[in-house]
Amino acid sequence: MKKSRFGRIILWTLFVLIVLLNIISAFHAYKFTHFSDKQVARANEHQLKGMDKIKTLFFGIDMARPVDFAMPAQHYETVQIQSNVKLEAWSIKTDSTAKGTVIIFHGYRASKSAMVDRSDEFLKMGYNTLLVDFMGSGGSEGMETTIGFKEAEEVKAAYDYVASKGEKHIYLFGTSMGSASIMKAMNDYQLNAAGLMLECPFGSMFKTVSVRVKMMGLHTFPTAYLLMFWGGLENGFWAFSHNPEDYAKSIKVPALLMWGEADERVSRAETDKIFEHLQGEKTLKTFPLSKHEDYLLKYKADWENVVSKFLQAH
Repeated sequence: MKKSRFGRIILWTLFVLIVLLNIISAFHAYKFTHFSDKQVARANEHQLKGMDKIKTLFFGIDMARPVDFAMPAQHYETVQIQSNVKLEAWSIKTDSTAKGTVIIFHGYRASKSAMVDRSDEFLKMGYNTLLVDFMGSGGSEGMETTIGFKEAEEVKAAYDYVASKGEKHIYLFGTSMGSASIMKAMNDYQLNAAGLMLECPFGSMFKTVSVRVKMMGLHTFPTAYLLMFWGGLENGFWAFSHNPEDYAKSIKVPALLMWGEADERVSRAETDKIFEHLQGEKTLKTFPLSKHEDYLLKYKADWENVVSKFLQAH
């Protein structure tokens, strides 16, 4: 009798723990994919103490909605593009006769302001630029991010907008989540881009979530799996299918893949797999001391050189 009672206690304890773990994971997944409209300081999980740490452990970290913090130095036009939400973008024309248009997409927890320095370089090379805010960022609608899944539709909308203006030479540039969004858009819609420039795309959503989990000092199993499940469920998609290394198999246009060798978020193995799967003419450029960051910070001349050569060749 005592053994039977003890067994039921163990089973109920396990059941409660599993339910609690799922509830916590659901909160974290929601915070990971939804921004707050409150003024929230960018938190460092390792510096939290006391009740703040306990609250964060159970409910996740509030992330402030990314805002545009800097404007282009050049004359620009703010345009609205209808996609799954209404997007805001900055259209900038080069002073010279344009060789084409580069559409620029930012990364996770960023906005088009973070891409102004890349736009400046493309303008100097003779290309018009269109800097796009994904949903939930800058001047675009919404509070949600899906780390590149739904954003692929927004890449297509921006491409269609530029194409509708008569542009024949359209290039797509993205960093991190922006690169993943471009790759999914190419896979889903077979866009007729003249070339892709991809900075540090992750190999799969599971891998990038696993990295975040490890940085929080947690085990990948079951934490990453539960975050993936609940994050996808809360946002209406199957997160385990979001894999840029698979999207690469559908990409036949010329592509320049860039990666920082000190990147703590995207591995060399992921980068090599993506490069291996790309089907068209391709170039891989690595930056020895760069992390998951803007490569212009440490390698401006190298970045300009490899990008300009890629554009000249295509």
